[in-house]
Amino acid sequence: MIAIINGPNLNRLGSRNKTIYGDFTLAELSESIRGRFPGEDFVFLQSNIEGELINFIQQCDVSGDFSGIVINPGAYAHYSYALADAFRDCTLPIVEVHISNIHAREDYRSRSVTAEGATGIISGFGAESYMLGVMAIMNSVGK
Repeated sequence: MIAIINGPNLNRLGSRNKTIYGDFTLAELSESIRGRFPGEDFVFLQSNIEGELINFIQQCDVSGDFSGIVINPGAYAHYSYALADAFRDCTLPIVEVHISNIHAREDYRSRSVTAEGATGIISGFGAESYMLGVMAIMNSVGK
């Protein structure tokens, strides 16, 4: 099972700055992930609350049910040392994804403090960033 985690404001996909984030909704993204990987089980979480994201990462890590985590931490990527610590403490592979190319945006978005604790980062491919993240998890665990 792979956890797909979305951070703050990603519940607004489809209505939020479509030139940067596209016109797909979070529900459509989840459906697309399931459709692309029909043999894989997914658990999806979106939260605007940092502590809920951290709690879920820790639950995934200790449950024994998950093979990895794909996470778009949203703006938390740029300043959440608590989330970065949760990444570092997690024994599962974690792929950080971003819909937009964070290096082509505002200066403060070009550095991800959370990525320092992730296994890898994928940025700038729209919804495909998530698909690439899932493939990276599957490859890392030999699926």
